[in-house]
This record gives sequence, C-alpha cells and structure tokens, in this order.
Amino acid sequence: MDKPGKALPTTLLTLGMLIAPNTSAEIIDDRISTEHLDLRLERLASGLENPWALARLPDGRFLVSERSGYLTLVKQDGTTTRVNGVPQVHSRGQGGLLDLALHPSWGSGEYDWIYFSWSKPDSGNTATALSRARLEGESLVEVEELFVQDRYSSPGRHYGSRLAWLPDGTLLMSIGDRGTTPERAQDKGDHAGSVLRLTDTGGVPDDNPFVDDDDVLDEIYTTGNRNIQGMIVTADGDIWASEHGPRGGDEINFIEAGENYGWPEVSQGRDYGTGEPIGADSLPGMRDPAHVFEGTLAPSGLAQVTADVFPDWQGDLLAGGLRSERLVRLTPEGSDIVAIETILDGHIGRIRDVRQGEDGTLYLLNDDPQGSLYRLVPAD
Repeated sequence: MDKPGKALPTTLLTLGMLIAPNTSAEIIDDRISTEHLDLRLERLASGLENPWALARLPDGRFLVSERSGYLTLVKQDGTTTRVNGVPQVHSRGQGGLLDLALHPSWGSGEYDWIYFSWSKPDSGNTATALSRARLEGESLVEVEELFVQDRYSSPGRHYGSRLAWLPDGTLLMSIGDRGTTPERAQDKGDHAGSVLRLTDTGGVPDDNPFVDDDDVLDEIYTTGNRNIQGMIVTADGDIWASEHGPRGGDEINFIEAGENYGWPEVSQGRDYGTGEPIGADSLPGMRDPAHVFEGTLAPSGLAQVTADVFPDWQGDLLAGGLRSERLVRLTPEGSDIVAIETILDGHIGRIRDVRQGEDGTLYLLNDDPQGSLYRLVPAD
C-alpha cells in the first residue's frame, strides 16, 4: 500500500481515470474470472437492430452499423440517434450494412472519411460494395461509392466483409464466397472468396501481388477465403483474419500477399447435409490455417490488445463468436497461435464485433434484433 501523502505514478492515475465506471452504464457482471485477471462487463447502450460493426469517434461517441441498414450514433450517456444519408442496402439474410472504418488520418479535416461495406442490390441480386462519406451533424454527406465486386449473385449469404488499414494507408477488404458456389473462391477472375487491397479512393495499389497477371483481378490480395468476418492489422503490421468454416473448420489465418488459403479444396469442416469432410486437410501450394477451432466458433470480430489496461494480454488477439457466444483470447507467436483461452461464454449472446478503444478498454457488440454495445474492463 502507498504511504500517506505519496502520489501515485502518472501512468496509474491515467489508467484509473480511463477505466473508471461509466455512470450511465448497466453492470451486467461485476466479476468474470480469467486466467490473468477479473473483468467487469458493462452495457453502454441498447436497442440496436442486429448491430454489425463499431467505430469510436475521437470525441468519445460511437458509430454503430446495423445490418438492417441503419447507422447509429451512440453518445457517451448511452442515448442513440440514427444518421441520415445511408445508401439503400439489401438486408436479407447475412446482407445489410456491414463493417465500419475511419480513415487512419482522421482529424486533419481532409481525411475525415467514414468507410463502410454493404450489400448492394441490383435486379434481384446483390454484391459486396465499399463506400465512404463524411459525417456532418447527424447526416452522411459527400457519399462516394468506391468499389463493387465484379459479379452480382443471389442475395443472402457470405458477404464478408471486414475492413482493415495497412500501415502504408491501403485498405484491406474481405469478400465471402457468396455461399452458393464455393468454387468461386479459387477463381482468380472473381472477387468472391478473397481479401482485396485497395487505395483509400477504391483504386488498385501498383504493388498488389497480381497486377502483372492478366488472369487475376488486380484488386486481389489473397484467394481461397470462405467467409472472413474478423480481420485486424496488428501494431507490427501483421494481418490476422478469422474465417467461417462449414459445420466446424472455423479458422484463424495469418494473411500474406498472394497466398491461397485453400477453400473449398482444403477445409477441416464438413458438409452440412452429409457430414462428410470437404476437401483435404492440406495441399501443396495452399496455406494452412494458423489455428482451427474445436467445434464451432462462428467467428466475427477480431481485435488485438495493445493497451496497458490489460498488461498480461499484450499482443494477444480477441475473437468473437456468433453461434458459440464466446469471446476467445489467442496468443500469436510469429505466424502461429500458441495458446487459447475462453474469456466470455454466453454472457452477451452472439458476439458480432470486438474493438479496442483509444481509452484502452474493450468494446463489443452482440448480434440481436435488440442488440447492445458493451464495455469490458478490469474489475479492480
């Protein structure tokens, strides 16, 4: 214990202020035990329609995308306001308004752009699209459509679509295989089942891995990805992605330019109807997963812990789970996963997104018709 009159170190004072209880928050669980520390789970806002992604604005407010097509501002007191100006999305099945990302140079005025992915309708079919806009009051203005995948297909399944900024200012975007024809993920003339790398205006970086190959679409960064719904670029510039497998076979992948991640020729999942294995466990020329989850995680949302608030978790990844309702901590070592721990298990239902805030604490969204925004902090 500190002696009377002794000042606490500035870093500890700062952390104490950052993780002080939010007076408007509802305490869901005041003590959740984990391997290294106990956690407190708080609900900051509710009444969100199947929330999909979260972005924290520099002024402390949050933007939340709702799959039904709404974009919602969440104020620090938990009150919510719908934002005007969102394009008309197709929200059938897994489609709708999807991921959010602020431009990495936000704050300069010139680069104050909000990027969002969404399912774009056309003549009864849909495609995964990328747009950006500015936030003016409670409206989106200067809305620009930057990219649309090359082929529209039947609506409902496997849109992806996570966004992640690389250190060079280019943007990664995942697109699922769209479900009905898994073989599209091996067709390099098709954006489905891939990770794309784009400029901040939706163009093609001139050092993309296949720009000199006429048989491959220039935007493609990796292929053979079934349905990535969690993606993070770490503080060291490494790329990790969590990916849905069929009936098991959910994966964490270490993403590298030009690699083929195998789907559907390689998978440790099984056919939904027959229960038979799909593809081989491994094949030459195709990248094996860094980790395959036992059972079904149904991953969505991926974050890296870098803040001093969680000192024992430094560098670890946090993966959300939908059907499993779990939050899982994974310890990476190089391109491998060497340890895993379940942090939450059924506490908030289906976990759709996981983010580390600028305050160092962790924020989560649950996928529910009346979904909520949660905060996870040390209990003490």
